[in-house]
Amino acid sequence: MKTPFFKLFVIALTFSLISCKNENSLQEYKYADKGLVISCENVNSKLYSEALLAFENDILNYYGKNNPNPSLLRAYNQFIRNAVYGRINYQDVVSAHTVKIFEALKHETDLWDANNPESHLNYKSALVKCIAINMQNPDLRATFNALLKVNSMSPKPFGAPLMSNYRHALSDKYLAAYIAFDLYYAKLFNKDLLKANTEKPVQKVDFNKIPQQ
Repeated sequence: MKTPFFKLFVIALTFSLISCKNENSLQEYKYADKGLVISCENVNSKLYSEALLAFENDILNYYGKNNPNPSLLRAYNQFIRNAVYGRINYQDVVSAHTVKIFEALKHETDLWDANNPESHLNYKSALVKCIAINMQNPDLRATFNALLKVNSMSPKPFGAPLMSNYRHALSDKYLAAYIAFDLYYAKLFNKDLLKANTEKPVQKVDFNKIPQQ
């Protein structure tokens, strides 16, 4: 027979798990109307898509703040170059909504590798495997997979071909997801996000715009 103490323990544990689940989930999806821009098996595609679109809005706002005609393509160019060379103050780029997304992403245990000094992104995660399969540019995909195969993947060795092909990020959201998660979200660990500049002008992002070749 189960004792009253055991029953109380089960009830307390249930409420604790429900509470943790609520705390770890994102409460507001600002870009839900855009649908799933990335869709992978065994990942939280809704949360990851929200994270990608929030990242794109952040870099557009930051790199386009002094430009009357902000361009997501130019923002990608500047962001990738600065990220690869370690010239970004992330607290100045990240928005309040992105901080909330990052707090939810922290609990995606498959996504991160705390022991990797080059990047906290887990290169064996379901997301990275999905990116490796779905990246559209054949040369970038071949380089990406080759680096993964020999366990040499990190932002620097992939940075050179990425800087030369940044424009593909507008049309290839799996490439964009790599940029967002390895060069942005993985860099937010150990940052004081309470100092994040959250008062930024909101730019309207045309997520369907394809760069001209």
